Amino acid sequence: MPDRMLATCRVGSRMKLSEHDPSETFGWDKETAKLQLAEELMVLSDLQTRLFAAKRDAVLVVLQAMDAGGKDGVLRSLFTGLNPAGVHVSSFGVPSQEERSHDYLWRIHHRCPAKGVIGIFNRSHYEDVVVVRVKALVAATTWKKRFGHIVDFERMLTDEGTHVVKLFLNISNEEQRKRLQDRVDSPDERWKFRRGDLDDRALWDDFMKAYADAMTKTSTDSAPWYVVPADRKWVRNLVVARILRDVLERIDPQFPEPEDDIEGLVVA
Repeated sequence: MPDRMLATCRVGSRMKLSEHDPSETFGWDKETAKLQLAEELMVLSDLQTRLFAAKRDAVLVVLQAMDAGGKDGVLRSLFTGLNPAGVHVSSFGVPSQEERSHDYLWRIHHRCPAKGVIGIFNRSHYEDVVVVRVKALVAATTWKKRFGHIVDFERMLTDEGTHVVKLFLNISNEEQRKRLQDRVDSPDERWKFRRGDLDDRALWDDFMKAYADAMTKTSTDSAPWYVVPADRKWVRNLVVARILRDVLERIDPQFPEPEDDIEGLVVA
């Protein structure tokens, strides 16, 4: 496994987001990376099949990014080839009235994956320590307490057999500008654009500070954060595939033994 890449992307307690280059390539070239991604997807498919059959562990993948950061692209590129029965995607937008009537983790826990399933959160509970902070939706005394809540919540998940891996798709300010402009200029992409994206973009530095703070305070051995360079989609996809492979290989799921002795059975 690419230890240097994993170590470079993994968040530590002293991480500075400015030290993570969104255009990093790790020395790869595009064509080779595409071939390597195809190989990784074959391995992931086999590992996911065994995970689903064993039903002993679950995997929760948390995807966070700025607008146009590539969350949907990761879902299309890496998960559409897997067994859909064993993959569950949850998207978290603005909380509904019912969700607001509960604690902020209520809607999150409800969608955590069952054993045997890879669950993907497209945005997540981290909105409740990033967006609410940047936009001053709750008091600082409120969101600051949530770092501890989240660490405890994710520790409970891992203690109960859910392997948590958190990915921040790191794009540059300029790359986001290009992608948002592409949405405006492309008739089949305009549906993705909302003017609120520009309001968030104006707060870029505040978001970067909030994300860095959230990651350093909640990246643990059992539920680590990884900063994925995402300016180049082919790099992003290969990095995410290798991180997921590392998680699944450490789980090492195995096909269960049949409940009945069927050795030599002939089906008429």
